[in-house]
Amino acid sequence: MPIHKVLIVDDSKTELLFLSDLLQKNGMQVRTAENADEAFKRLAEDKPDLILMDVVMPGQNGFQLTRSISRDPKYADVPIIMCTSKNQETDRVWGLRQGARGYITKPVDPLELKAKINALS
Repeated sequence: MPIHKVLIVDDSKTELLFLSDLLQKNGMQVRTAENADEAFKRLAEDKPDLILMDVVMPGQNGFQLTRSISRDPKYADVPIIMCTSKNQETDRVWGLRQGARGYITKPVDPLELKAKINALS
């Protein structure tokens, strides 16, 4: 399935701007959320083709949110790529076990992100 609509969940405005700009330049429609509550609101408004998920956020973290989304029958088919500063192998494994389909560490390499997205399409 081609990926057109992306939801970016990250509490960093800098990161949201960087990723939004990057994806929009690749012809994608981007929506953003800064926490779990906003993320669920955006999901209910318009189901995305892909979610880019930060891990370290106030309230529910990205691992917990990934688990909630990937286990919800309405959204289980939406792939999630974790985009995080947590660069330990244990973090990557844990993220994938929560339901993420990909894991990228920050600073995000645009070519690596594009390759991960293309692999899902």
